[in-house]
Amino acid sequence: MPTRWYLEKKREHFYKQAKKDGYRARSAFKLLQIQKRYGILKQGDTVVDLGAAPGGWSQVVKEIVGDEATVIGIDLLQIQPIEGITFLQGDMTEEESIQNILDLTDENNVDVVISDMSPNISGNYSMDQARSIFLCEQALKTCDLILRPGGNFVCKVFEGEDLPDLLKEVKTKFKIIKQFNPTASRKTSSEVYIIAKNFIKK
Repeated sequence: MPTRWYLEKKREHFYKQAKKDGYRARSAFKLLQIQKRYGILKQGDTVVDLGAAPGGWSQVVKEIVGDEATVIGIDLLQIQPIEGITFLQGDMTEEESIQNILDLTDENNVDVVISDMSPNISGNYSMDQARSIFLCEQALKTCDLILRPGGNFVCKVFEGEDLPDLLKEVKTKFKIIKQFNPTASRKTSSEVYIIAKNFIKK
């Protein structure tokens, strides 16, 4: 028998719209809203999508950057193929996964790094927030290795006491920093997206 949570989810506007539009996840609309406001992606960009499963963000990226552009998604989980997108299975906290991405791109040649990674929720918010910060820090380290000077970065993180320090770190690497709460996020969610533009390669 369907749970109350499942029924509420099915009734939700963005969930229904994702099904209608052929997106694999409602989160696709978060990236669409980020793109509309900040223009982080452009046609022809090489893009790496961290924590890509089930592929909703990668779908949006491919629509924007075009058929000739390179889109690489990576996740711990296996992702069902999408034409024109390369999906890797791996852990972004491990050097081997970074190397697998580098094997598909030239070093510091990626135009945009996006991350919708989220920790497994434990129910202990302080712990979950700390894990979220850790994943964002890993995504930021990935930028150091693969993002070109002037490139853009988007990362999801949970709000909390560790966020200001993370923002300070991001500000040392990018010229423009914004925080954004897409309307496609659930009203009860504590997630926020860091939008960072114009990467400063040191």
